[in-house]
Amino acid sequence: MGEQLLEIFHAHPQGAIIISLLLSIAVAVAGILPSVFITAANILFFGFWEGLLMSFIGEALGAVAAFVLYRKGFKKAMTTPLHKYPRVERLIAAKGKEAFLLIMGLRLLPFVPSGLVTFAGAIGNVSLLTFVLASSLGKVPALFIEAYSVYQITEFGWQGKLILALIACVLIYWVVSHTKQKPK
Repeated sequence: MGEQLLEIFHAHPQGAIIISLLLSIAVAVAGILPSVFITAANILFFGFWEGLLMSFIGEALGAVAAFVLYRKGFKKAMTTPLHKYPRVERLIAAKGKEAFLLIMGLRLLPFVPSGLVTFAGAIGNVSLLTFVLASSLGKVPALFIEAYSVYQITEFGWQGKLILALIACVLIYWVVSHTKQKPK
């Protein structure tokens, strides 16, 4: 997906910024799609720092758009608590400083879905300003790590990519073999 986006950027260099930002907003609103392919294309097309900045702006705009849309569409309809995620449930009731710290903390955790944090903030009592500041600050470290990882992988020679692929295969095998239920 990242390669296809990169091809689009090269075909339309004058529109690459707008395309990147619109895709980032769409990914954020969808709430379940990964943004790493956009970050990868941004890094490869714009360069590391400019690509990182584009990804940050896109994710920040996307979070705001998703927050506003979720708030308008779901706040009144949502009554079921999110029992599976106690911190997210706490975020729904939080205000002010507590909401700020919860959003920022949840954005720092890579295993908490970004869309879930946005959704919980939108249906909760968090102000838009608090959400934007906390969300943006929380995204900085995670986005930097993501961008740096993408950059390093693109700098690998074929040997490094082969080693990375082998490690990924071993990890996938290990996860699959340990998640299967063993007969009793």
